[in-house]
Amino acid sequence: MGKKLVIVESPAKAKTINKILGENYLVRASMGHIRDLPERQLGVDIEKGFEPHYTTIKGKQKVIKELQTAAKEVDSVYLAPDPDREGEAIAWHLMAELQKQIPEDQFFRVTYNEITASAIREAFEHPGRLDMKRVNSQQARRVLDRIVGYKISPLLWRRIRGGSSAGRVQSVALRLVCERENEINAFVKEKFWILGARVRKLVDPRDPFAVRLVKINGEKADVKTPELAEEIEKSLTDREFTVCDIKRREVRKWARPPFITSTLQQAASSAYGYSPARAMSIAQKLYEGGDFGVGLITYMRTDSVSIAKQAQEQAREFISGTYGADYVPEKPNVYKSRSSAQEAHEAIRPTDVTRTPEEMAKHLSGEELKLYTLIWKRFVASQMAPAKIAQLSVDVDAPAPDPNGLSCLFRVSSSQVLFPGYMKVTGAENKKQNGNGKDSNEDEGEDAESLPPLEIGEKIECLEALKEEKETQPPPRYTEASLVRALEENGVGRPSTYASIISTLKSRKYVEKEKRALKPTEVGANVNEFLITNLNELFDVKFTADMEQSLDEIENGTVEWTGMLATFYTSFQEWIEKAKGPAADKNVMARMLDTVNQVAEWGPEQKRGKRTYSDKKFVESLRKQFEEGKKAVSQRQLDALIKLGAKYREQIPDWDQVVAELDIKDAVDSVLKAVEPPREETIAKLDALKEITFEEPRTVGERTFDDAVFCSSLRDQVENGKRLSSRQIKYLDRLLNKYADQLGGVEAVSKKFDFAPDVVVEDTESGPLLELMAHVQQWRDPVKRGKRTWDDHEFYDSLKKQFEGKGALSPRQVAALKKMIPRYAEQIPDFARVADQYELKLPKAPKKKSAKTDVAPVEE
Repeated sequence: MGKKLVIVESPAKAKTINKILGENYLVRASMGHIRDLPERQLGVDIEKGFEPHYTTIKGKQKVIKELQTAAKEVDSVYLAPDPDREGEAIAWHLMAELQKQIPEDQFFRVTYNEITASAIREAFEHPGRLDMKRVNSQQARRVLDRIVGYKISPLLWRRIRGGSSAGRVQSVALRLVCERENEINAFVKEKFWILGARVRKLVDPRDPFAVRLVKINGEKADVKTPELAEEIEKSLTDREFTVCDIKRREVRKWARPPFITSTLQQAASSAYGYSPARAMSIAQKLYEGGDFGVGLITYMRTDSVSIAKQAQEQAREFISGTYGADYVPEKPNVYKSRSSAQEAHEAIRPTDVTRTPEEMAKHLSGEELKLYTLIWKRFVASQMAPAKIAQLSVDVDAPAPDPNGLSCLFRVSSSQVLFPGYMKVTGAENKKQNGNGKDSNEDEGEDAESLPPLEIGEKIECLEALKEEKETQPPPRYTEASLVRALEENGVGRPSTYASIISTLKSRKYVEKEKRALKPTEVGANVNEFLITNLNELFDVKFTADMEQSLDEIENGTVEWTGMLATFYTSFQEWIEKAKGPAADKNVMARMLDTVNQVAEWGPEQKRGKRTYSDKKFVESLRKQFEEGKKAVSQRQLDALIKLGAKYREQIPDWDQVVAELDIKDAVDSVLKAVEPPREETIAKLDALKEITFEEPRTVGERTFDDAVFCSSLRDQVENGKRLSSRQIKYLDRLLNKYADQLGGVEAVSKKFDFAPDVVVEDTESGPLLELMAHVQQWRDPVKRGKRTWDDHEFYDSLKKQFEGKGALSPRQVAALKKMIPRYAEQIPDFARVADQYELKLPKAPKKKSAKTDVAPVEE
């Protein structure tokens, strides 16, 4: 039998599966996706049925070559990425890259919900083929996201400072956060009062208990004025209190269903403060098994609460043996998933329920054990008998002491766990279970841990009136957990996207965390305002949910993917044109094009960053667009053309006549005001810097700071007749201060150009701190986080060079230096003494790995 190549996403999963399958299988990892749409192009041929143009992802060429080499040594390929849309797409892309090495009929698709020996062997004994409906669903989502991002983001760049991107789902999540913030800002607090009484029986047992006012004159107690609150409070001690009604009932409380992706993320956030991304990262390790050698949980990206029959049976057997037969329900508990859930998947559960958290403590890290405990307890509880709770509700009548007074009804309730059921595993049986099973429409009274024996008609004594002033509260800001819940409830996004949606909002700096709540930043609020003002239909919550439904229908085979995209794109184009603003007046546009045609000498092209700007080419492209007539010229484009006309008015003999004829004097005046010539003092400052010998460029992280290049860019701008901004002048003055020694000294420079020299704050710490670091001989390796590289040695060199030039560091730089120094404590002589002198933190002793990790109980 020939060898078989198995391809999964991650090395950890490859290692675990390789142990299970044995030597006839060669298991390799693709490291996630290997192909995607190009980074800097649309990559979608809209005219050819939305055909995607895929390219190899940067850095994945080596992976592809290694897989192609491996494929030459085998007879068949088993594509084994995750069992969802993304996994199916990865498998399809892998097949596309390996078809030259292996015949198409020798590619097989295997899926599994858990990485255990039985599940893996079962999957490989019954391999299938690629599901193109699922692939097309993923392609449709990718194309949708690319079209929206590629077409909308440039609108943001032009209109919103700091607006870096828009996303089909990301922007809807931002909308939810901003709308909640608007609700909070618009909320007007109202005061109200809660009234009650501390009472006791007239005979033993005479332990006091509290009752709460629930009705006044037969109506719900709604006390909103201090006068009414005071009137009732003063009258209570004069009233006769009588027990008028007693209700007893026994309720059953069922456990919640096992976790799906969204509920796991919410529980991990509530219990341990984990972000959705962190929770999923930990869950991924548990799913792949890592060093343990077998997967510990089922696949963690799911929206189904279904449980395999075999897992149910194992759980029932475990519950019976551990807690007793009474804790096993007569029939297995079955939970209903949402209508859109993929029932082929399972809920998140332990792969072997007999692996208790206590047993796994020695094999898992602290955070892995915490998450495993959440999953294990939730699953076991979901398969247990319900809790039985005895509830007692007592009404106490307190008539008005005089005919014109207010009649009051008080209530108190308590509950007692008769049989803990599933609470036995969650630990909830030891907590107060007040009010469980109450009708949500019922007026709730004061909750008591226990009540003395009471009878209808029994008189009780009022010991004191109770009054508490409160205020209505605005709705809370979303936390990461509650935002995930809101996205799920609204049908926005899918299990595989929740974590990345929130991570994107944070990385774009559209939201920030205040304690554990998400608050829109100024940029985020501005982006949201622009999008809902100009593209409300596109970023409507219901529309986005409907699109998700369409993607599900593509996967089910009821909708053709390119047809769905075509329908969407028709509406999308209309929304985009509307967002660009009104179309320009054709007569005014034609006249302006004729007018600027008189310009004989255009200004030189200007390069700003990676882009080149040319007035001549802009006019030519605008003329072509106008003459072809395929795309309307916008008012913004016409305004830009008027601005150019004003810029070159000296070369247009009939300029004043054209302005009068088109009635655009106000527009021209505003343009001329905005393009005032450079200030004379700015030109003088730049002239003074012409003969300066600038410092060598310095690199910090991925950024290079070059004074000579910066000064040259300012000079180019001024020579092209453009006035510098106040911010640019501020940096120009800094250059004059920096190189004042070559210009006759700081005093001479500041006097000549009439600005205050930099105030140098005495810095007595930086020099000695830098001297400490001079002892370091062995530096830590650079660390890459995202796109940035953190290099201690490079950072130290840049600080040293700055200190030698300026004689001081900024407070922020000093703080960063103090944070870095303790990492090298072992190389710094007499570190303990200098640490005390400069308030440096002593390095932490390495933690000893404990055999067990305490895990907080899970609250129900």
